Amino acid sequence: MTEAQAKIGVVGAGAWGTALAQVLSEGQEQLLLWAREPEIVEQISQFHENRSFLPGHRLRENIRATQDWDAIAACDVLLLVTPAQHLRASLEALPDSDAALILCCKGIEAQSQMLLSEVAQQVRPQSPLAILSGPTFAHEVAQGLPTALTLACENEDLWDKLNPLIAKPSFRPYYSDDIAGAEIGGAVKNVLAIGCGVVDGAGLGQNARASLISRGFAEMLRYGAARGARADTLAGLCGLGDLVLTCSSTSSRNFSLGKGLGEGQSAETLLSDRTTVAEGASTAPVLQRDAKARQVKMPIVDAVCALLAGEADVQSVVTQLMKRPLVSERR
Repeated sequence: MTEAQAKIGVVGAGAWGTALAQVLSEGQEQLLLWAREPEIVEQISQFHENRSFLPGHRLRENIRATQDWDAIAACDVLLLVTPAQHLRASLEALPDSDAALILCCKGIEAQSQMLLSEVAQQVRPQSPLAILSGPTFAHEVAQGLPTALTLACENEDLWDKLNPLIAKPSFRPYYSDDIAGAEIGGAVKNVLAIGCGVVDGAGLGQNARASLISRGFAEMLRYGAARGARADTLAGLCGLGDLVLTCSSTSSRNFSLGKGLGEGQSAETLLSDRTTVAEGASTAPVLQRDAKARQVKMPIVDAVCALLAGEADVQSVVTQLMKRPLVSERR
């Protein structure tokens, strides 16, 4: 199957799903973008722009927005870009299909504490599975700015099939066979980005932010090891690379959420904006529960959970973190 012959579908027309549709539509006869909202379908059909989630970016005319699940199911490759907590419902709504699935959402399912790849394997065990994750801001990808990320596949045969479809002049995937590592990096970094936003919003300084990134990465490694991820995967684009990006800019929805918390706003107020999804807010308590069950210490994650739940203020959380026992940096 050639690149032009393969049919690509994207499920989820938020900012990231729309940006992926834009970059992957290059060289395609047609790319289908499934949207939950009828107004998004109308915007893309009439104006070639997703004015609700990715305004200011004119989309290629070969991108067709749809709400037709049967049309999406007929694609050869499907990118799932729904919010993490909606992935299971989307997979269950998808008609029987031979499409390879590429998960592009980041998180851990709340009800089961399963990684999203585990959810996909449970709901659609027959489907070839890959994970696309890395340091990406949607608006930069939509602009065609240089981007590198991890494409983790269950085997090299799947990589050989998907890589020609995913790789573009400005969009460079790197192969990994560590699906768990690619997922864990993306899920944990969202929570840590909230913490870095708190540091920024509270005016705690650049030293504190660098320390949080470094110690947060140590937490990521510990949790990853407990769930079978490899350290070298987490030290790559889908772990450390994504962590550095989202802990450094208000373009990150999770960082922006944390910044608001650091400035004294309530989590309830900050999360009431339904036009954006800060995945770290829903991932944090799930990650905390699972880490405790696996006896993995994640004090920064605990601190973020306390702030999101309104159980502590910024000063008390910082004081508690600074009073932790002095130990080897490897712990």
